[in-house]
Amino acid sequence: MNKLITFLFSFIFLMTSCGQNKNDMVVTIKTSAGDMVAILYDETPKHKENFIKLAKEHYFDSMLFHRVMQGFMIQSGDSASKHAQPGEHLGFGGKKYTIPAEFNPKFFHEKGALSAARQGDQINPTKASSGSQFYIVQGTVLTPADIQNMTYDMPKIMTGLRQMFEKLEYKPLLDSLNKLYYSGDMDAYQKRLFELAPRVEKATGMKVTRAGLSEEKKKVYSTVGGSPHLDGDYTVFGKVIKGLEVIDKIAASPRDSLERPLEDVRIMTVTVKEMSKKKITKEFGYVYPVVVKK
Repeated sequence: MNKLITFLFSFIFLMTSCGQNKNDMVVTIKTSAGDMVAILYDETPKHKENFIKLAKEHYFDSMLFHRVMQGFMIQSGDSASKHAQPGEHLGFGGKKYTIPAEFNPKFFHEKGALSAARQGDQINPTKASSGSQFYIVQGTVLTPADIQNMTYDMPKIMTGLRQMFEKLEYKPLLDSLNKLYYSGDMDAYQKRLFELAPRVEKATGMKVTRAGLSEEKKKVYSTVGGSPHLDGDYTVFGKVIKGLEVIDKIAASPRDSLERPLEDVRIMTVTVKEMSKKKITKEFGYVYPVVVKK
């Protein structure tokens, strides 16, 4: 009987200890424009480990946000920026190694997303991340029309319609579209093109619809905002949970033709601290998603 009780106790303990990690790593990015606090995702372990290592080595300290684009993102991680002269072209420095992409559909480019920069697809087909350069998303709030646009491939719709209009049977449709276009009601014209998507697919065999956004992403992108066109192309490995207004402030900096702020915006320090998730929620108001065990 005692052995059975001991076994059951051990089993319960193991099940509990194998559950969700109760602690998390909190990153504080102190800048000349204010402070941001972020968490790093366990599901992107290579990126998380690398960022923590660099932070603990004080690698990011004194770096500039060398590229900022209002309505899009702010970027740092170029070691050459620490001692850069005014007007110097930046963005080519940093660690020479790369990190394999760690795409996870749970993490997307909402406002505050901490993501890894990388080289372009032509020389980087695997979409491997930069060893040190990163960006933080500001983005914009999407309208219902923006979200609908993401559901359809408009260039393909137009290509399909041109193919259809080569046949006389579609002349009435062409005439009705032309009439709507020349009326000047572009919203109605665009809506009509979207409505024709299934008909274009049936007539041409051309796929003009995309998977679109999940309901969760639609809600976030239409309220908090972000840059959804980056999803699936760049690794998101963390999220700013305090200091979103600092992102706005930095992104609004006057900049030169190379998108570098005219007045330096500098990272003072990047520090990492382990905290309980319960304390993180209490202190920063961030509520962790509920993990449903299968």
